[in-house]
Formats: sequence, structure tokens, C-alpha cells
Amino acid sequence: MNRLKEKYLKEVVPSLMSKYGYKSVMEAPKLEKIVINMGVGDATTNSKLMDAAVADLAKISGQKPVVTKARKSIAGFKVREGQAIGCKVTLRGENMYNFMDKLISISLPQVRDFRGVSPRAFDGRGNYTMGIKEQLIFAEIDYDDVVKVRGMDIVFVTTAKTNEESFDLLNGLGIPFRK
Repeated sequence: MNRLKEKYLKEVVPSLMSKYGYKSVMEAPKLEKIVINMGVGDATTNSKLMDAAVADLAKISGQKPVVTKARKSIAGFKVREGQAIGCKVTLRGENMYNFMDKLISISLPQVRDFRGVSPRAFDGRGNYTMGIKEQLIFAEIDYDDVVKVRGMDIVFVTTAKTNEESFDLLNGLGIPFRK
């Protein structure tokens, strides 16, 4: 069993149950999935950039990414409907906990001048989104193989009803929030 999942079951759930007065273990909010999204706007002119981004995301997540396509044409951005403009991966179960463990313990501490992630990026429904400026913070990415430095969005989707519950859940799991 994953270290983070064990921590969730043994420490986080009991603390959430006592704080919010849940009667059942099933009422306690849990992490449902993690979605990693990488926008590749330059892929409109050079399709090799999309292949590189997909390869990087596959290395980081350990899963094959899905290429996302534009829903409608936007002339200002030179984007046509159906054109590949990004890629994303949805992690659940064991892969989700492995990725989160790796993110918290290895990748985030490598960020220069890291003081913690913003505690204000909740969406009101218990989900948390954080942005990463470059994919180089992950150990799997080799600096020499990087075609272009890209950022990504990481969305933590929880079953929490409020931002406060979600904050307590993610804080308990070890996400380093700014004080």
C-alpha cells in the first residue's frame, strides 16, 4: 500500500472526522483524481512540439496522455477548430498517490525560492489547482532532452463540499501551503 494512502487512512480521516463531526468514515472527503494539463499553443505551427510535450507528460505521470483539441476557431490566436493545442492525463488510485507523493517529497522542494503553494487556489467546490512554471522540476525529465520549457496545471479533485474541508484534506496529505 502506498505511503500517502496509508497516511490518509490512519491520520487524515480520523482528524477530519473529529473536526467536522462526521459519523461515518465514508463521509470524510477524499482525493478523487489528479488531472495534469499541459497547454501547447505553439503546436499550431510546429507539430513536433506536441510530440515532445506528450512524451514529457508521459514520463512525469507514468501514463499515456490524451491530446486535447480546440473546440472552436479563434483567429486572434491562429487556432482552428479540431487543432491539437494541449495534452492532459487523469491519474486515479495507486498512480494518483504515487504522483502526489513524488510531487510533494521530491519535485516541489527543487523549485527555486519555494515558500509553499498558494492557499487561495480553491474553486469553491473543494478542488485545488496549482501551476508549475517548468517541467524540469521532475526527476524523470532529462534537461538535455527538453525541446522547450513548459508549464503545467495540476488539479486535485476531491469529494470535499467546501474549500475549508478540501484545505484540511490536502494539508493533512502533506501539500506545503504558504503560511
